[in-house]
Amino acid sequence: MVSFFKSENGKVQKIDALEPGCWVDVLEPTAEERLWLSQQLLIVPEFVQAAFDDEETAHIDMDEDTGQVLVIVDCPFIEDESEMADSSIVQYDTHPLSFVFVPEQEYFVTLSLRRNETIADFAHSRYRNVYTDRRTRFLLQMLLRITQRYLVCLRSINRQIREYERTLRKSMRNDELMKMLGLEKSLVYFSTSLQGLESTASRIGTGRMLDIYEDDRELLDDVMIEIRQAVEMCSIYTSILNGITDTFSSVISNNLNFTMRTLTIITLVMAIPTIVFSFYGMNVEGLPLIAWWWLPVLVAAVFCVIAILILRSGRIVK
Repeated sequence: MVSFFKSENGKVQKIDALEPGCWVDVLEPTAEERLWLSQQLLIVPEFVQAAFDDEETAHIDMDEDTGQVLVIVDCPFIEDESEMADSSIVQYDTHPLSFVFVPEQEYFVTLSLRRNETIADFAHSRYRNVYTDRRTRFLLQMLLRITQRYLVCLRSINRQIREYERTLRKSMRNDELMKMLGLEKSLVYFSTSLQGLESTASRIGTGRMLDIYEDDRELLDDVMIEIRQAVEMCSIYTSILNGITDTFSSVISNNLNFTMRTLTIITLVMAIPTIVFSFYGMNVEGLPLIAWWWLPVLVAAVFCVIAILILRSGRIVK
């Protein structure tokens, strides 16, 4: 699907046709629309192929012949239930969003294989002071909103970590442990994507591929500050989650050791009457104290009590 937008008085509005200085948003394109990008917008075929590669990492590239610039960053999203092995586990992932600068026609093009919340917010005019003809500033505004979405997702992950920790303190269940594993994977995805985003934003700031005006420097600084904050938060939450996971793993291991120790003690104590009763259960004559049957029972009970007292005095059981 191809949509066209253009700003008027700082407000983005949808238009019907392609115009110079407009914003072209391409979402889940068909084969014909991909061909249209190459033939009508004259976008380099290699850029089109890279933009719709779901495994493409964040980077910035420039075609020396045409002067076109491709910027790819990863955006956070919550996985759909159809994509998850367990729908009860909330897991985050990232997907690439591409920006192409076409200098000949002054187009700003966004390309994505998945619906993007940041693109939707700009398309529905949820932000003010947006000018599609100021392409570098428009890009920085989008990068700022993408980074802020990372922060929102990271705060949500932190709340879920605290909730799962409280649940695990009450009862050790596999569901919460699997949910913690899903959050750990999400933080790994975020950490990798944020590092690529930080590197890409730094290269944009050099001004070698895109023109950075003095008015955009402050916005670029805001983007870098938000990215560094997101990177730091991701690192902190990863350390916290790893610490919680290691702690509860140790608790589970200790509980298992205590259970096995208790069962071993019970087995040892029960072995004493088993030995005595097995001795008198033999089908032979001349066994001692046959008439006084209660005496072996009393002896076995006394030995059990003595064994329990010895084990408790040795602090083998709690």
